[in-house]
Amino acid sequence: METLWFCLVAIMIAGYVVLDGFDLGTGIVHYCVGRTESQRRRVLAAIGPVWDGNEVWLLAGGGTLYFAFPGLYASSFSGFYLPLMIVLWLLIGRGIAIEFRNHLESAIWRPFFDAVFMVASGLLAIFYGAALGNVVRGVPLDQSGTFFLPLWTDFRVGPNPGILDWYTVLVGVLAFFTLTLHGALWLALKTDDVLEERARRVAKLAWYGVTGMTLIVTGATLRIQPQVSANLTAHPWGFVFPALALAGLASVPAFQGRDARKAFLASGAYIVGMLTSAAFGLFPYVLPSSTAPALGLTIYNTAAAPYGLAIGLAWWIPGMLLVLGYTVFAYRHFAGKVKLEAGAY
Repeated sequence: METLWFCLVAIMIAGYVVLDGFDLGTGIVHYCVGRTESQRRRVLAAIGPVWDGNEVWLLAGGGTLYFAFPGLYASSFSGFYLPLMIVLWLLIGRGIAIEFRNHLESAIWRPFFDAVFMVASGLLAIFYGAALGNVVRGVPLDQSGTFFLPLWTDFRVGPNPGILDWYTVLVGVLAFFTLTLHGALWLALKTDDVLEERARRVAKLAWYGVTGMTLIVTGATLRIQPQVSANLTAHPWGFVFPALALAGLASVPAFQGRDARKAFLASGAYIVGMLTSAAFGLFPYVLPSSTAPALGLTIYNTAAAPYGLAIGLAWWIPGMLLVLGYTVFAYRHFAGKVKLEAGAY
């Protein structure tokens, strides 16, 4: 049962990054693609009907994590308190910027909200990547399963790291390029004319950044986290996950000039492949220890009671079917190229 819930949490996190990832990427490229007021409104209209619904997956994933692995939730939310507060404020600022920019007819406030939208989206991408880097690298857990990390120390990977070190910064940069690519491909799919052309150019440049950083981060991960190599050696079938990531990454330029939908789906496949590769590489750990492997948090010492996991599954399934149904309806209803209408973003 613990393994099943581990897989479900991994799938939900991957789903959130794929869906809300293009929202963040759209914010990152907001100024590059949209250079006039009407163009920026079209950029916002490309995500307007779905961006808040995409964040339901963040709430659902956090709730599932809390229910299935309360020990991990308690340890990580106390140890990562500072970055979590930063992420919370960035999410608030980004939401306010999206919703408020067209409610104030001002030559000052609209550019201000556009800047907040762009900066918050970029920083969220970097912080999400750094968070994943911390999980892969491990944290200095003590005997009680708790830890504290400052924002940074000496930027070295060791027994007493900071939230930001050379490895987590690398993963943050990879996340930034990845979501930039994902967002640009979404805009190429949802817009036309000059916006589509600019989005394609941004995606082409971002693809090179993703490719280079993928190679660097993969090598660094194999160096600092031996559990990844051990799992791949013991279970060679696990290479299917990095293979999915590589296939998705290679397919993006192949489809980009011919089929925007397939290029976007290929980007999503790369994201899913990378995140599932990380989950497979760490299993059964959910938060490794950087001081002593025996102190690491696993799916077994952080999970809820078996009876609770079984009952929770019976409630989780219909709840997630509702979320899936809403998501499918929203995307089908607002399919196609965006058009500026009265009352639009």
